[in-house]
Amino acid sequence: MAKSIIVLGGIIMLVGIVWYYFGEKLTFIGNLPGDIRIEKENFKFYFPITTMLIISVLINVLIRIYKYIFLS
Repeated sequence: MAKSIIVLGGIIMLVGIVWYYFGEKLTFIGNLPGDIRIEKENFKFYFPITTMLIISVLINVLIRIYKYIFLS
């Protein structure tokens, strides 16, 4: 359990560093084709389907790599 918490903390720290230094270059995240955006006068609706799918696949790959390296 301790290794999992350390790895999770490292991943969160790495994401934070990337977001801090490269945030302005990652503006395409959330604006991908397939993300639903409806804007009217006093109503805004945003549903990032494509962004969520890509993030889900990346998290799945990272979990599988972690399991392969540390739990085999």
